[in-house]
Amino acid sequence: GSDKETIIDLITSRSNQQRQSICVAYKSQYGKDLIGDLKYELTGHFERLIVSLMRAPAYQDAKEIKDAVEGLGTDEKCLIEILASRTNKQIHDLVNAYKDAYDRDIEADIVGDTSGHFKKMLIVLLQGTREEDDVVSEDLVEQDAQDLYEAGEAQWGTDEAKFITILGNRSVTHLQLVFDEYQRIAEKEIESSIKSELSGDFQKLMLAIVECIQSRSMYFAKRLYKSMKGLGTADKTLIRIMVNRSEIDMLDIRECFRLRYEKSLYNMIKDDTSGEYMRTLLKLCGGDDDLAGEFFPEAAQIAYKMWELSAMARVESRATIHPADNFDPGSDAEALRKAMKGFGTDEDTIIDIITQRSNSQRQEILQTYKSHFGRNLMADLKSELSGNLSRLILGLMMTPADFDAKMMRKAMEGAGTDESALIEILATRNNQEILAMNEAYKNAYHKKLEDAISSDTSGIFCRVLISLVQGARDEGPADIEKAQEDAKELGDACNDDSSSMETKFLSILCTRSYPHLRRVFQEFVKCTNKDIEQVIRKEMSGDLMRTLIAIVRSIKNKPSFFAECLYKAMKGLGTDDRALIRLLVSRSEIDLLNIRKEFKDLHDASLHDFIKVEALCVS
Repeated sequence: GSDKETIIDLITSRSNQQRQSICVAYKSQYGKDLIGDLKYELTGHFERLIVSLMRAPAYQDAKEIKDAVEGLGTDEKCLIEILASRTNKQIHDLVNAYKDAYDRDIEADIVGDTSGHFKKMLIVLLQGTREEDDVVSEDLVEQDAQDLYEAGEAQWGTDEAKFITILGNRSVTHLQLVFDEYQRIAEKEIESSIKSELSGDFQKLMLAIVECIQSRSMYFAKRLYKSMKGLGTADKTLIRIMVNRSEIDMLDIRECFRLRYEKSLYNMIKDDTSGEYMRTLLKLCGGDDDLAGEFFPEAAQIAYKMWELSAMARVESRATIHPADNFDPGSDAEALRKAMKGFGTDEDTIIDIITQRSNSQRQEILQTYKSHFGRNLMADLKSELSGNLSRLILGLMMTPADFDAKMMRKAMEGAGTDESALIEILATRNNQEILAMNEAYKNAYHKKLEDAISSDTSGIFCRVLISLVQGARDEGPADIEKAQEDAKELGDACNDDSSSMETKFLSILCTRSYPHLRRVFQEFVKCTNKDIEQVIRKEMSGDLMRTLIAIVRSIKNKPSFFAECLYKAMKGLGTDDRALIRLLVSRSEIDLLNIRKEFKDLHDASLHDFIKVEALCVS
């Protein structure tokens, strides 16, 4: 048998250029082809991975393209990934390698295997003529953004040629500015317009180009995640990316992967593969980023930059429910009464009215209903509806403060405590929302919310919740000098005993403003070479850890945090309906549209479809 460990150790510890020298030396010494011998000795995914590592990058890309277009069917995802992500030089090398290896013209083969606008864009990319000048004309940026808007959103139908010309030829720096300008003009991201204006493989290709322009490392992190999530592994994709990026930007990809999915690429590979195949992939990966939250120098720079971008980001919160035009509370009250009067209940009318009115408008309907009919609308709805629909509609009829107060009450009443609900609410609400919730709780249950928390929780977890429920977080901007001091104190606390460390983290994370904490977490990377989230995961446990992680993730990207909460409420066997209702009701007039976008980006499925599937499963 072959000594696979020696093969793994030798090949993964040499650069591609050194491997080419080994192939030449092997043939000179033994008169045999090394790749041929490796194919003979090895099998399965392990063989494919090792052989891929032995080819020069351009020839490996050529082999991938050849496999993608020959035989029955076309691997469009492979074509998209390679041609959307390679530089001009890499494209030119690929074209030459394809001709040398197969004595065929790559452009002719792609033309013969694809069609329409998808084919046209692939051919544009295959020319390898993207502009590379970093000097950008502001006038051209504005013109390109306006041209893209007029080619899609501003007209009936789509001028695909304009999208092809601009996205296929302009420089990376130029397009990054164009996308920013486009968002200002269209009041939506370029990705959203591409999804609504284009379709099929052409749409997927254009989205891949946009992602690579914005962050090639994040694009590959997403591709790697999708190759391993769910049932089965897309091994061809996994091998292709790990081989191609191992000598280019694997550290950056690892960092993007961990920041996005809260799990290291190393551990996901470890969980999803096995044997020599797994060990080789892990060697290419290079290390486990979950260990002690340590960053490699290059990755630390990426993490520092990502916190800086988070601090600079000005994301507009976008709701899914808005005040209805021409609102008439009297007409709505009459329609609701009619929907519940007599035999049976017209649930569709109830749903249509209540989900198309803002919360303040629903409060007017409540008052008008009582004035017109002398009845309590909440009581009537409760008697006419049942199950989760009743809970959802009644939740929508409450004021946000009353609803949060009720959710806190539900989390603590009866046997057991729903710590996740307590964490989610208190870690994400602003001071005004928390103070309003405190008042609503006292009015509804004749008890202070702080006292209820004290009697239902204990220890450091109780102390964190009590700190948060004060609604006294600073609300000012970041103080750079103070942020550096706070970061150093958090770093020093990591060397203290657990009790002192927990107290220090509590005192800073529960009291400083969000803008200030973003700067603190950025400076924490600089002074410790560690990620605050990974340190919390390693050094703390239980509900305290979950609370501090929720604070960090809410500060980093609140819609993303809520998207993950929604996913957890629906994934696996059974649905956590209370969590699902709580999240949808509380965010519908704040940022549910942002949450929907994050959900789609994280899980490659729309929140709408996910809810639909869960409802069918329940039915």
